[in-house]
Amino acid sequence: MRNRRIRSAATSTATAATVTALVTALALTACGPSDAVGASPKPDSTAAAASTSTDEPDAKASDKPQPPADQNTDDSANNSTGNSSKNAATKTDAKSKSRTTTCTGSNTKVTVTEVTRPINHLLVTATNTGSGNCHAYYAPLLGFDDAQSVTQINEDSRPQAVVTLAPGESAYASIALGGDGSPDIAAYKLGVHFAGRDNQGSVGSAANLTLPEGTMISDSTSVSYWQSTMADALVW
Repeated sequence: MRNRRIRSAATSTATAATVTALVTALALTACGPSDAVGASPKPDSTAAAASTSTDEPDAKASDKPQPPADQNTDDSANNSTGNSSKNAATKTDAKSKSRTTTCTGSNTKVTVTEVTRPINHLLVTATNTGSGNCHAYYAPLLGFDDAQSVTQINEDSRPQAVVTLAPGESAYASIALGGDGSPDIAAYKLGVHFAGRDNQGSVGSAANLTLPEGTMISDSTSVSYWQSTMADALVW
C-alpha cells in the first residue's frame, strides 16, 4: 500500500512539472523574442522609414530656380548661329582681300591733272575702288582725242616690280607733253586704257577723261610706267 502511494505521488509530481513547462513555453511563444528579459527592442519600421526619407534634399533642390529647357537650347543655337555667321564673314573678308585682279576702268577711279613741276607735264592717277587688290600692269595706254595709235611709252621708267594696289591705294603715271620738242597740238579728251598681264593690248573698260583747259601735246608726247608714288612718276 505504501509503495502504491509513493508511485502516485511521483506521478503527480512529474505531471505537475510537465504542465508547468508547457505553460512557460506557451507564455514565451505568445510574448515573442522582443518581450524576453534582456532582449533588444525591435525597431519601429515606421520610424526607420521616416529617418531615411529624402524629402528634405528634394525640397532644397526644388527651391533653386532652373531655366527652362527650351531656353537653354535656344541660347546654344543662337550662339552657334552667331559664331558660324562671324566665321563665315571672316572667311569671306579674307578671301576677298586675298583675291587680286587687273586694274581697269571698272575697279579704279582715274583722274588727270596739270602739275607745275616739271613743266609741260600731266599726272594720271588711278585709285583702286574695288574690294580686293589689283595690279597696275606696265603703263597706261593713252589715246588723245581721235588718235589712231596709243601714246608712246617711256621704257626708261619701267619699275622693278608690278605696282599692286590695295583698296584705296593709287598708282601714278606722268605724261611728258612736249617730249623732245615743244607741245603745239591742242588736245581736249583723253582715253586711259589698262594693259593686261601679258601686255598684249588693253583689257577691261577704259576711263574717258576731259583734259585740263589749254592742254597742248606734240608728236613726241610720252607716258611713264605706272609708279607707286607721285614723286617717282614725275621724275619722267
